[in-house]
Amino acid sequence: MSDRFAAPLPGGIGVSRLRVYDTVASDGLVGGTPHVHLCCTEGYVVTDGEGTVQTLTTAGFRETPLRPGVVVWFEPGTVHRLVNAGGLSIVVLMQNSGLPEAGDAVLTFPPEVLADPAAYAAAAALPDGGAPGADVHAAYRRRDLAVSGFQALRAGGPSALADFHAAAIALRQPLLARWRQRWEAGAGRAAADTAAQLDALQRGDPGHLGDAGVYAVAGPVERGRLGMCGLLDTYPAAG
Repeated sequence: MSDRFAAPLPGGIGVSRLRVYDTVASDGLVGGTPHVHLCCTEGYVVTDGEGTVQTLTTAGFRETPLRPGVVVWFEPGTVHRLVNAGGLSIVVLMQNSGLPEAGDAVLTFPPEVLADPAAYAAAAALPDGGAPGADVHAAYRRRDLAVSGFQALRAGGPSALADFHAAAIALRQPLLARWRQRWEAGAGRAAADTAAQLDALQRGDPGHLGDAGVYAVAGPVERGRLGMCGLLDTYPAAG
């Protein structure tokens, strides 16, 4: 058995382990940074602690309780924020492995920040890219700025959310070609492989069954990276 991934995770997903921030944000709640994904569905498997995930969609604001054993997932366009009621830890499953790290996540900064790519980049930046050991207070500062924008989105109703979605798309427009390349090499490739396997099975061709491999990693490749919602233990998407 290999000690590293030599093939993508199932379906081209990404996996990480998250310990949600346990400090108080600017609105008095403990937890992470509200943000949205533009083309990735995200899922949580709660392993420890308690809390909620706050979500905002065109259907309105919602709070979903989190406790060990709960599985929650939400589609692109869902503004989401984790609230930690004590020891909240989650295994995160992310569609289109690699896209979130390539900018698919957009934080709910106020409109004037979203409208200025340079201002957004400065507000979102973390020391050393958020590598383990970086100053966590920078993550708290960007969280608090995003919380202020999130509060305005909740108060502004559907029109405010529509404006936020439009601003997020405009901000990330220059990255879309690169995202498509990542998708084609990841989830797109996984879907194409399944189609080819179905065709082979239809023909009675067992070739791909003889090429099966088993892959594993002994543990995270990185522990304690500063994420949007907490400290991340990350795993490789592929070898």
